[in-house]
Amino acid sequence: MTKKPFRLTPYQVQFLIVVGFATVGYALYVRYLAIELSQVALACDAGLQTMICKARSVSTVLFKNSVFGIVALVVATLNLMRPSIVLLTVGIIAAGLGIVLYNIVLSGLAIGVLILGFARPAPATA
Repeated sequence: MTKKPFRLTPYQVQFLIVVGFATVGYALYVRYLAIELSQVALACDAGLQTMICKARSVSTVLFKNSVFGIVALVVATLNLMRPSIVLLTVGIIAAGLGIVLYNIVLSGLAIGVLILGFARPAPATA
């Protein structure tokens, strides 16, 4: 039995582009309007209980423990071994969040491994 090579359909590519832009956009929003903006940081540290403060605290805990980069690297490695659209989507989300939210080294490595997932030998012709 020959296994069909992993190829994305145009709809899957469009879906991944939308997911990637939305993820990086949200990460930029959290980084520059919640983490680095001093007024929001002071208000959140003083005890303000809003959604932006909760997103700030969760993302701060996650990037201090390198969760974004580790998840991106694990998912990218799994995608390299057994490619699927679900793993590719999760990898893009984790790597996009990691690149913007201070887990640059591991997320950059994960993006490289995700790209390597497309380097498959061409199918043999008859």
